[in-house]
Amino acid sequence: MQTLTPATYFWTSAITTFALWGITCAIAFENPVEAFLNKILSDAKQQTGVETQVLEEKSNVIDAMFETIESNNETLAHVKDIVYNTRTDVKEIQPMKESIEKMKTELGSLKREVKRMDEKIGFSNICPACGKPLLPEFKMCPYCGERIRSPQASTISLKDYK
Repeated sequence: MQTLTPATYFWTSAITTFALWGITCAIAFENPVEAFLNKILSDAKQQTGVETQVLEEKSNVIDAMFETIESNNETLAHVKDIVYNTRTDVKEIQPMKESIEKMKTELGSLKREVKRMDEKIGFSNICPACGKPLLPEFKMCPYCGERIRSPQASTISLKDYK
């Protein structure tokens, strides 16, 4: 192996040290990592500024959407109240409807009864043979030919009717 003289070693070490020190100073004064980080931060600030501007532009739309939702909530609350009130009214009307249907049925039977009574009153004579109602002016039954006696004899008394 060859040995280096101390002078050669000194000058090689000094030149290498100054070269590495120069590179270190260059890096320290113009730090590429710091420059990279500064660029990223400035880009982020610009992007945040753009996003803020977009949000401010869109805030009117967002506010309108919020107002619409609030209005719809109020409308839905009113509709809910109306539906509840309607259901309550329907529950109250249902027994009335049943009562009206019962009255209709009773009125139908009363109408039939009144019609039957009108027939009996209008045709006060009834044929004693066939039992069909006859007009008071008939002297003979047009259905069976039976001779009709006096109208008093064929009149039905109220006691007999009940």
